[in-house]
Amino acid sequence: MAARIRALESLPYIVGVNPFISRLYTIYRESLDALLREKEVTTLEENDEFVRRLQGLVESHANDIPIMAKGFQECKRYMTPSAVSAFLDGAIRSRIGTRLIGEQHVAISRSLSHPTPGQVGVVQTDLKPREMIQHCAAFVAELCESTLGVVPQLVVDGMVDATFSYIPVHLEYILTELLKNAYRATAEHHLRLPTPTPPSITLTLSRTPSFLSFRIRDGGGGIAPAHLAHVFSYAFTTAGVEDGGPYAMQHVGGQAALDAGAPPPPSPSTSPSLSPAPALAESVFTEISATSLRSSMGTIAGLGYGLPLARLYASYFGGGLELVSLYGHGTDVFVKLRSLEGGADVLL
Repeated sequence: MAARIRALESLPYIVGVNPFISRLYTIYRESLDALLREKEVTTLEENDEFVRRLQGLVESHANDIPIMAKGFQECKRYMTPSAVSAFLDGAIRSRIGTRLIGEQHVAISRSLSHPTPGQVGVVQTDLKPREMIQHCAAFVAELCESTLGVVPQLVVDGMVDATFSYIPVHLEYILTELLKNAYRATAEHHLRLPTPTPPSITLTLSRTPSFLSFRIRDGGGGIAPAHLAHVFSYAFTTAGVEDGGPYAMQHVGGQAALDAGAPPPPSPSTSPSLSPAPALAESVFTEISATSLRSSMGTIAGLGYGLPLARLYASYFGGGLELVSLYGHGTDVFVKLRSLEGGADVLL
């Protein structure tokens, strides 16, 4: 957190005084001050109190990314795209690590009284990708049907019974973003063609001793060459504010949510403090899965951060995300995720 404060202080003056960037700086300073005032925890009772305050702190940072995104959106004329991307990559990667440390301490402390089989903090040791795929696909299919009136079929093949150790909320975000893009591209491309049904989307799973890999292949027409170089750029989106429908209103895509009634960013007076949080649920996975797109990423709809964030999540533990487009036919996205049971060398 101190490193992020120094990074914000190093921004050009005209960027640093932007209301959104300035607000984020104030929130970070107040959070760091609150943590530094904490006394050393020496008993389980003291840890219980600290966990409640830490949970409140973690939740209070839910909108960091949209606040930052709006700030840089307003200041893009004062920094080069490469400088903005470098800053955002560092800031968001740092945020993933900081949040992960906080959530892991909360989850491990919670498991002392409510242990969950197959769960080590926020890491699920027997995570079944096929179940997560079905969960995310159901969500995206409903959006696709309500927006475009047609839903492509999803076929899951390969090593469908594979399991691995990973953080469910990270996998959920990656899958939701990639499936959202595949469903939308396939449905929209189909509506322009004289075919009775849209082509299927195929998700192929593969498991090796250290990694889980999957490929999502769609027949959505591919990505135009003019757009291909920018798909991993922050603030790039092909969805307009007016035509995004439910897609644009979700937490996985472009600007409409902030302009159509999404809650405003917190003011400095309501910025993070180590105040008590509500009672904690017993199941870490259930709680995180149910609220991940809202609480972990905040409202980033329409800001064009979907693919860059998905790639950051995929690469965080040493994995990766690559995209190959066959323009006129479709797109393949390849994802490789490090299984965390052998991730002792991974640095947060």
